[in-house]
Amino acid sequence: MQFTEEQKEKAIMVGVRIGKDTHQGLTLDESLQELELLADTAGIEVVGSITQNLSSPNSRTYIGKGKLEELRLLAEELDADTILFDDELSPRHQRELEKEFTTKTKILDRTALILDIFAQHADTREGMLQVELAQYKYRLPRLTRAWTHLARQTGGASGRSGSVGGVGLRGPGETQLEVDRREINKRIDKLEDELEKVRQHRNRYRQQRRKTNIPVVALVGYTNAGKSTLLNAMTDAGIYVADQLFATLDPTTRQLELPTGETVLLTDTVGFIQKLPTDLVAAFRATLEEIAEADLLLHVIDGSHENAESQRLTVLETLEEIGAGEIPILTVYNKVDLLDAEDFQELKKSTDPSAVFISAKDRSGFAELIESIAAGVTQNFKRVTVLLPFEAGRLVSMFHEKGHVDTLEHVEEGVRITGSLPVQLMSFFEDYQE
Repeated sequence: MQFTEEQKEKAIMVGVRIGKDTHQGLTLDESLQELELLADTAGIEVVGSITQNLSSPNSRTYIGKGKLEELRLLAEELDADTILFDDELSPRHQRELEKEFTTKTKILDRTALILDIFAQHADTREGMLQVELAQYKYRLPRLTRAWTHLARQTGGASGRSGSVGGVGLRGPGETQLEVDRREINKRIDKLEDELEKVRQHRNRYRQQRRKTNIPVVALVGYTNAGKSTLLNAMTDAGIYVADQLFATLDPTTRQLELPTGETVLLTDTVGFIQKLPTDLVAAFRATLEEIAEADLLLHVIDGSHENAESQRLTVLETLEEIGAGEIPILTVYNKVDLLDAEDFQELKKSTDPSAVFISAKDRSGFAELIESIAAGVTQNFKRVTVLLPFEAGRLVSMFHEKGHVDTLEHVEEGVRITGSLPVQLMSFFEDYQE
């Protein structure tokens, strides 16, 4: 979505360093740089910022009294209509901060901003349902004032009006006061029911897909790492690509034929980011299960980014959170065409020796990448022949769902299956090997 200068809201960013930097994630300055990119993606112009060091957030207004007054004066001076906090505010912080500013000034936090961007970029019915559910869960405890950003899902950036799920969004200062909590809860229940149907449909689809014995390779990574560009380059998928955060949300799956003649399914998934809202992770459970069910993960990293290591760790933490931490990972450093020779050699020295270095834009490094994918989807499987007794129907089903069945024969003693199984499942079949 493109915004004109007249449409853009003006925002002041607020960053708070709690305690000391651990240097395990982004520093405060780096986090604010990322927040500014998020704001730009949402059509908000950042006109200023303030920061504060605190041992713990102020119990009432998150930032201290003096800093709050400084923020109020800066907003007046710069004619800012939005105050954008880099962390998620509690409902109490949200309410108290709103009391400190005029009704024309919106208080947004990072979570609300990410939800806004997701609402702009969700194109499929599933994506829209997921975003709407996350919005309502976020808004439910905050029924004090409207966040007009959240109206964009249907109302558009310029009109700032519309409706989401049948609840009117009529303008600043109205919606949150008018939305009935009971109606929102009813809508949440309905959305969860619809998304459960989506989850069941995806599960049936995965079961059918497993019967074809085609390995699944999921592309994961920090937002804007180049996953969609890579999938386009490898399969001519035709996915929308833009140099912005969360340009695409909905998963896309395409077939890729390997040099061995084997076919794999490549699935592009939503990008991750630090401080990814918990409600959003929960709402996208059906989509994220595509990652958890993959045979191999391609962790695409922007090798040219100054915070590449922090982004890598954020993705690994999120994979653990969604139950995909045990899936084999092939690390792929993208955008190496943007590195000079010295930086490229330094990157190669500092990372996993099995990592692959590519440029999805120039399609360089693809031969090695495809070889590594072929090795990755085969090395995690072991070829085996087992004779399973008829009463071991659960194991027969497991072999079909998780393995690759080459031949199946019903004999007097049971079911003889020849094929390949993931090595982590071999212990279930040890007693039945021939």
